[in-house]
Amino acid sequence: MDNIFVVACNKCFKTFDTTEEPELGEFSAIAEAQGKHITGTAKIDFLCNGVQTEKKLAGIVPEGTENVVVISCGLGVQTIAELENVPVFTATNSLNYTGHHGMALTQKTCGACAQCYLNVTGGICPIVDCSKSLINGQCGGAKNGKCEIDPKKDCAWEKIYQRLEKQGRTKEFLAQPVQLRDYSAVGVDQIKAYVTAARAKRYEGFYGGVHPTENKEYTEHLALQKFPEPDTVIIPLAMHIGAPANPVVQAGDTVKVGQLIGEQAGFISAPVHSSVSGTVIAVEPHTHPNKGPGVMSVVIKNDGKNTLHESVQPNKPLEELTPDEIVEIVKEKGIVGMGGATFPTYVKLKPGKPIDAVLINGSECEPYLTADHRVLLEFADDIVYGLRAMMKAVAAPEGVILIEDNKPDAIALMEEKVKPYDSIRVVAAKTQYPEGAEKMLIKKVMGRQVPSGKLPADVGCVVSNTSTAKAISDAIQKGLPLVERVVSVTGEYIKTPGNYIVKLG
Repeated sequence: MDNIFVVACNKCFKTFDTTEEPELGEFSAIAEAQGKHITGTAKIDFLCNGVQTEKKLAGIVPEGTENVVVISCGLGVQTIAELENVPVFTATNSLNYTGHHGMALTQKTCGACAQCYLNVTGGICPIVDCSKSLINGQCGGAKNGKCEIDPKKDCAWEKIYQRLEKQGRTKEFLAQPVQLRDYSAVGVDQIKAYVTAARAKRYEGFYGGVHPTENKEYTEHLALQKFPEPDTVIIPLAMHIGAPANPVVQAGDTVKVGQLIGEQAGFISAPVHSSVSGTVIAVEPHTHPNKGPGVMSVVIKNDGKNTLHESVQPNKPLEELTPDEIVEIVKEKGIVGMGGATFPTYVKLKPGKPIDAVLINGSECEPYLTADHRVLLEFADDIVYGLRAMMKAVAAPEGVILIEDNKPDAIALMEEKVKPYDSIRVVAAKTQYPEGAEKMLIKKVMGRQVPSGKLPADVGCVVSNTSTAKAISDAIQKGLPLVERVVSVTGEYIKTPGNYIVKLG
């Protein structure tokens, strides 16, 4: 075997364990050390999803590739074997994986027999595809290519012969010794019982939603970095739900980072602050990204110095602040919901009714996005601080940080950070969309249904995004208003994907 393209299943939607299976890079190194030429490699999420895998593989297997090696469970191997015209081989032992079999994004199954025949049979499994699980050829009872036991089912061995003949491998197959199946290697009943239990666990609490292909691998491993600052910023005075702020600066004014440039114009409103230091060159209407044209904005020429305004000063320790003082700080610093709704956070902290729990939404269930994931990893202490501040503001006896189980590193870190606080817990939730919607979140964590037309506070909850909690921490501990946020720039065709801290405007 030579001129090998290697494909690995990068992420499965189920928990799985491996024992001494080679990682893609390690396998390639082993093969090259033995004189084999690796034509290329690819990591693909949910390899058993044939539709997505076909799109991902399109055009990336180089000419001259004579063999494809797959690192995955039997399902991924079978999927790739259907897509490629060259021989496809498995590099894994199916028993080393638990959690996959019978639970994946395909109608195929894997018997987890610990003696994989896919390398012999062209990627078609004789154990699960043949009604009799014959491993040395067909029984002779097939009629018109259909199984004698199940006339609706294609004869697995006819399919195997056809594929091997297409690949010019029939002589290779006929030269194989007689195959023997060691039934002592696996307990079929135990496998079935495991799959049943794993499936029940997987779908526990999964009362709706979907699990789309995540595509988070482009940026989930990339640390936050400062995005280059523009020479000029255009800061809309309507970056929040509610009434736009009223400008308090004019052309020619010198401003500093954190300085008020737009004052709150109503109960449902928020003040706006400068994200840079420099000179105001205009206060005029500009087109807003989602509100359209005609939104009053402050245009500032950036001097590049990032000089802080005198008002940016740390507040008293959290222990010394009263609930009203916390709410006032959040209000003055222009903190709004960072999960997308941009609702003024101080309003949430004045619910006018008893609150049982403050929930931090760290689900980030949307495909591609990894900004919240990185904030969880790099600002864990700030998130816990912000949560504690909100709990004190609304007199909530409990705080909960929900994180989807596709972020195990963030879960482990936050569990460690909340250990000193008996009233705060971390919930690892099954990955599903749209779990991040606050009503879905409340039902998942608290088991409470928010009635139509009602708010989370009506069922005793306040929900906040991870970045909002971090912004509250900055407002209290640094005196810094909301002047920046984390943004994921990601996608298959992005030259420099990353998670960037971006100045507003």
